Amino acid sequence: MQAQSLPMLSHSHSNFLSLNRCRISSLSSPLAFPQSLFSNRNCSSSALNSASVQFNSIKMTSVHSSLSNGHGDQVVSLGLENYDLDRFTDVGNQLADAAGDVIRQYFRKSFDILDKEDLSPVTIADQAAEEAMVKIIQDNFPSHAIFGEEKGWRCEEDFADFVWVLDPIDGTKSFITGKPLFGTLISLLHKGKTIIGIVDQPVLRERWIGISGRRTTLNGQEISTRKCSQLSKAYMYTTSPHLFSGDAEVAFARVRCKVKVPLYGCDCYAYALLASGFVDLVIESGLKVSCIL
Repeated sequence: MQAQSLPMLSHSHSNFLSLNRCRISSLSSPLAFPQSLFSNRNCSSSALNSASVQFNSIKMTSVHSSLSNGHGDQVVSLGLENYDLDRFTDVGNQLADAAGDVIRQYFRKSFDILDKEDLSPVTIADQAAEEAMVKIIQDNFPSHAIFGEEKGWRCEEDFADFVWVLDPIDGTKSFITGKPLFGTLISLLHKGKTIIGIVDQPVLRERWIGISGRRTTLNGQEISTRKCSQLSKAYMYTTSPHLFSGDAEVAFARVRCKVKVPLYGCDCYAYALLASGFVDLVIESGLKVSCIL
């Protein structure tokens, strides 16, 4: 798809927060993630669906969803009651609170930094925050499965109707360098469809919540994306241009030179700004499963 197609991406003023940050190809065979979880599900059918264009290996995202009309039609089709969503959201808030309590203890403090097999950093804050969230889920919903960034799949079965996907610190490099633009990512899937998505910034104490069939909120106030029909007027974010390589690097450069302002370095926080209507486009490449749901 050529760059001139990009201005067709429009923003909905009644949006449902999208955490969809993946290359489409990433969903085909996620490492260490039960393949059965992905049955009958892809980027376009997710409840956190977003208007997006696959530009070679880059995923470009603008929040736009028909699930955000506030009438709850999607809730009915999923076989869930509003009570269920309210209960799940309450627990989701508990998870974010618990993770935030841990993360704030370590922010801008001295601690050991370890490297994972993929050389990405991990800290005691990542691990302790994930464990705090896992305990709350297991106490409240022992039959639910959990997929965490640090410990992977936690369930006796290979498949579960409800799956919590957790990334305690998305943007660990920002966290360890003292920049408060990382976030805790929490989502709940029901039969392969995402029904709740949360982005929490524990230092700034900002929390975006997207619920299927309802408007996205920031700290309890409804928000919306903004209209931007021309790429030449768009403010664009990406975590780092150095994360692109090969064809993706070339494709990204073509888009970057056409937007009004390219910006860098926000990790998941850029998507929160997109949902709030402060930026118009986010482009990323090669992210993990726990970052996309």
